[in-house]
Amino acid sequence: MKSYLEIKVPISYNALWFAELRKALKDMPVHWQNGYYHITMAFLDDTRNLSEVEAIMHSYLDNANAVSMTFNKLDVFTTNNGMKIVHLTTDSIPDYFQKLVTNIRNDISANTSTSILSDFRLHVTLGRITESEADIDDIGFLIDEIDFMPINLTLNEVEYRVFRGRSIYKATLN
Repeated sequence: MKSYLEIKVPISYNALWFAELRKALKDMPVHWQNGYYHITMAFLDDTRNLSEVEAIMHSYLDNANAVSMTFNKLDVFTTNNGMKIVHLTTDSIPDYFQKLVTNIRNDISANTSTSILSDFRLHVTLGRITESEADIDDIGFLIDEIDFMPINLTLNEVEYRVFRGRSIYKATLN
Protein backbone atom coordinates (compact mmCIF):
# COMPACT_ATOMS: atom_id res chain seq x y z
CA MET A 1 0.00 0.00 0.00
CA LYS A 2 1.23 3.50 -0.84
CA SER A 3 0.70 6.29 1.67
CA TYR A 4 1.94 9.79 2.31
CA LEU A 5 2.29 12.52 4.90
CA GLU A 6 1.31 15.99 3.78
CA ILE A 7 1.19 19.46 5.27
CA LYS A 8 -1.58 21.55 3.77
CA VAL A 9 -0.80 24.91 2.17
CA PRO A 10 -3.59 27.51 2.41
CA ILE A 11 -3.52 29.09 -1.04
CA SER A 12 -6.44 29.94 -3.27
CA TYR A 13 -7.02 28.98 -6.88
CA ASN A 14 -8.49 32.49 -7.28
CA ALA A 15 -5.41 34.34 -6.01
CA LEU A 16 -4.27 37.04 -8.45
CA TRP A 17 -0.79 35.53 -8.93
CA PHE A 18 -2.33 32.11 -9.62
CA ALA A 19 -4.71 33.59 -12.21
CA GLU A 20 -1.72 35.32 -13.86
CA LEU A 21 0.15 32.02 -13.93
CA ARG A 22 -2.76 30.22 -15.57
CA LYS A 23 -3.07 33.04 -18.12
CA ALA A 24 0.65 32.93 -18.90
CA LEU A 25 0.46 29.17 -19.51
CA LYS A 26 -2.91 29.25 -21.32
CA ASP A 27 -1.42 27.69 -24.46
CA MET A 28 0.23 24.86 -22.53
CA PRO A 29 -1.63 21.60 -21.78
CA VAL A 30 -1.63 22.13 -17.99
CA HIS A 31 -3.92 20.13 -15.72
CA TRP A 32 -4.38 22.65 -12.90
CA GLN A 33 -4.73 21.62 -9.28
CA ASN A 34 -7.87 23.21 -7.86
CA GLY A 35 -8.63 23.60 -4.18
CA TYR A 36 -6.21 21.11 -2.65
CA TYR A 37 -2.63 22.20 -2.07
CA HIS A 38 0.01 20.55 0.09
CA ILE A 39 3.67 19.71 0.54
CA THR A 40 4.40 15.99 0.60
CA MET A 41 6.68 15.46 3.58
CA ALA A 42 7.10 11.73 2.93
CA PHE A 43 5.76 9.38 0.27
CA LEU A 44 5.84 5.80 1.49
CA ASP A 45 6.11 3.56 -1.55
CA ASP A 46 5.35 0.29 0.22
CA THR A 47 3.72 0.89 3.59
CA ARG A 48 3.96 -1.99 6.00
CA ASN A 49 3.35 -2.01 9.75
CA LEU A 50 0.86 0.82 9.48
CA SER A 51 0.46 1.03 13.26
CA GLU A 52 4.22 1.61 13.68
CA VAL A 53 4.23 4.33 11.01
CA GLU A 54 1.21 5.98 12.62
CA ALA A 55 2.93 5.88 16.02
CA ILE A 56 5.91 7.73 14.50
CA MET A 57 3.53 10.40 13.17
CA HIS A 58 2.03 10.83 16.64
CA SER A 59 5.45 11.06 18.29
CA TYR A 60 6.60 13.91 16.03
CA LEU A 61 3.40 15.76 15.23
CA ASP A 62 1.04 15.63 18.21
CA ASN A 63 2.91 18.50 19.92
CA ALA A 64 4.73 20.05 16.98
CA ASN A 65 4.66 23.77 16.22
CA ALA A 66 3.09 25.32 13.15
CA VAL A 67 5.51 26.27 10.40
CA SER A 68 5.77 29.82 9.05
CA MET A 69 7.19 29.88 5.57
CA THR A 70 7.77 32.47 2.86
CA PHE A 71 7.02 31.12 -0.59
CA ASN A 72 8.97 33.22 -3.06
CA LYS A 73 9.24 31.28 -6.28
CA LEU A 74 7.13 29.82 -9.08
CA ASP A 75 8.99 27.12 -10.99
CA VAL A 76 8.78 23.90 -13.00
CA PHE A 77 10.61 20.58 -12.86
CA THR A 78 10.44 17.28 -14.72
CA THR A 79 9.61 14.04 -12.90
CA ASN A 80 11.25 10.67 -13.58
CA ASN A 81 8.40 9.75 -15.94
CA GLY A 82 8.71 12.99 -17.96
CA MET A 83 5.75 14.87 -16.47
CA LYS A 84 6.35 18.58 -15.82
CA ILE A 85 5.26 19.93 -12.43
CA VAL A 86 4.43 23.65 -12.22
CA HIS A 87 4.85 24.55 -8.57
CA LEU A 88 5.23 27.07 -5.77
CA THR A 89 8.33 26.80 -3.60
CA THR A 90 10.80 28.66 -1.42
CA ASP A 91 14.51 29.38 -1.56
CA SER A 92 14.68 29.16 2.23
CA ILE A 93 13.22 26.14 3.99
CA PRO A 94 12.87 26.88 7.71
CA ASP A 95 15.36 24.79 9.70
CA TYR A 96 12.63 23.58 12.06
CA PHE A 97 10.56 22.23 9.16
CA GLN A 98 13.51 20.61 7.38
CA LYS A 99 14.57 18.90 10.63
CA LEU A 100 11.01 17.68 11.28
CA VAL A 101 10.74 16.21 7.77
CA THR A 102 14.18 14.60 7.98
CA ASN A 103 13.55 13.09 11.41
CA ILE A 104 10.17 11.62 10.42
CA ARG A 105 11.57 10.14 7.20
CA ASN A 106 14.65 8.73 8.95
CA ASP A 107 12.59 7.24 11.80
CA ILE A 108 10.18 5.55 9.39
CA SER A 109 13.05 4.15 7.31
CA ALA A 110 15.02 2.94 10.32
CA ASN A 111 12.21 1.49 12.43
CA THR A 112 9.67 0.01 10.04
CA SER A 113 9.82 -2.17 6.97
CA THR A 114 8.35 0.69 4.95
CA SER A 115 10.31 2.07 2.01
CA ILE A 116 10.70 5.73 1.11
CA LEU A 117 12.31 5.83 -2.31
CA SER A 118 11.84 9.48 -3.29
CA ASP A 119 13.90 12.33 -1.90
CA PHE A 120 12.19 15.27 -0.21
CA ARG A 121 11.65 18.20 -2.57
CA LEU A 122 9.71 21.08 -1.06
CA HIS A 123 7.09 22.13 -3.60
CA VAL A 124 3.38 22.79 -3.83
CA THR A 125 2.01 21.33 -7.06
CA LEU A 126 -0.08 23.88 -8.94
CA GLY A 127 -0.35 22.04 -12.25
CA ARG A 128 0.86 19.05 -14.22
CA ILE A 129 1.84 18.79 -17.87
CA THR A 130 1.78 15.20 -19.04
CA GLU A 131 2.58 15.77 -22.71
CA SER A 132 6.21 14.90 -23.25
CA GLU A 133 6.58 17.41 -26.11
CA ALA A 134 6.12 20.36 -23.75
CA ASP A 135 9.51 22.04 -23.45
CA ILE A 136 10.59 22.79 -19.89
CA ASP A 137 12.61 25.83 -21.00
CA ASP A 138 9.56 27.33 -22.71
CA ILE A 139 7.46 26.70 -19.61
CA GLY A 140 10.13 28.21 -17.37
CA PHE A 141 10.39 31.29 -19.58
CA LEU A 142 6.61 31.88 -19.34
CA ILE A 143 6.66 31.38 -15.56
CA ASP A 144 9.53 33.85 -15.19
CA GLU A 145 7.35 36.53 -16.80
CA ILE A 146 4.97 36.44 -13.79
CA ASP A 147 5.43 39.29 -11.32
CA PHE A 148 5.22 37.07 -8.23
CA MET A 149 5.51 38.69 -4.82
CA PRO A 150 6.55 36.44 -1.93
CA ILE A 151 3.74 35.23 0.31
CA ASN A 152 4.07 34.37 3.98
CA LEU A 153 1.96 31.44 5.12
CA THR A 154 1.49 29.51 8.33
CA LEU A 155 1.19 25.77 7.81
CA ASN A 156 -0.53 23.94 10.62
CA GLU A 157 -2.61 21.08 9.20
CA VAL A 158 -0.95 17.73 8.62
CA GLU A 159 -2.52 14.54 7.39
CA TYR A 160 -1.25 11.03 6.85
CA ARG A 161 -3.32 9.19 4.28
CA VAL A 162 -3.49 6.24 1.95
CA PHE A 163 -2.52 7.31 -1.56
CA ARG A 164 -5.81 8.29 -3.26
CA GLY A 165 -7.66 6.93 -0.26
CA ARG A 166 -8.68 7.30 3.34
CA SER A 167 -7.16 9.44 6.04
CA ILE A 168 -5.15 7.60 8.70
CA TYR A 169 -4.00 10.44 10.98
CA LYS A 170 -4.65 14.18 11.21
CA ALA A 171 -3.12 16.82 13.46
CA THR A 172 -3.27 20.57 13.88
CA LEU A 173 0.13 21.95 14.79
CA ASN A 174 0.39 24.43 17.68
